Amino acid sequence: MSAFTVEGSSSFALRGRVHAAEVVPENVPTRRHRRWWPLLLAFALAAIGVWQVAAAGWIHAKAIVAQKLIAHAWAQSQEGGLPRRPWPSADTRPIARLTVPARAVDVYVLEGASGRSLAFGPGHISGTAMPGSWGNAVIVAHRDTHFAFLRDLTLGEEIVVESAPSSVSRYRVREVTIVDKGETRLLDPADTAQLTLITCYPFDAVQPGTSLRYVVIAERVA
Repeated sequence: MSAFTVEGSSSFALRGRVHAAEVVPENVPTRRHRRWWPLLLAFALAAIGVWQVAAAGWIHAKAIVAQKLIAHAWAQSQEGGLPRRPWPSADTRPIARLTVPARAVDVYVLEGASGRSLAFGPGHISGTAMPGSWGNAVIVAHRDTHFAFLRDLTLGEEIVVESAPSSVSRYRVREVTIVDKGETRLLDPADTAQLTLITCYPFDAVQPGTSLRYVVIAERVA
């Protein structure tokens, strides 16, 4: 028989029950475990940052390689007189070459402006005048790749469009403006030969699909 007998509601008995209730369950995180959470969070954020940079790099690399293939298809079409697809699975073809001599800009304009086409180069809006012809030729491209140079164009600068063998048109920038993406007058026909270049705005926006458009309008001078 024990030398100590606890009966009733003695203070010792109460303290004993309290101590028994304060036993820490095995599944409660220890301080050591809690110290890992900031490290895991930092690692996750770093991984996301690396992924975003890699994705952006891939977009730029794809655009550069595609323009090389498109340039080759353009050269072949100029020699043979028939439009050619830049690669077998392509659902578009180059229809014009756009250069800005003062800024070393040289890009090829693709037929149509679908999301897939715009990943590889500027796209011509179907239903508007063909580049180099009479009327309003509308061309769109992404702000962070092929039309990044638009932010630097100023009034009076020259834009050259080659649309067919021995067919070269020269334009001068007449207007630079910012409009809402719902502005449809930019697609209206024109009674002169003009070039309308459109991209998203602002140029340094983090998220795609902004509500504004940066527009450069140039008129043909030769």
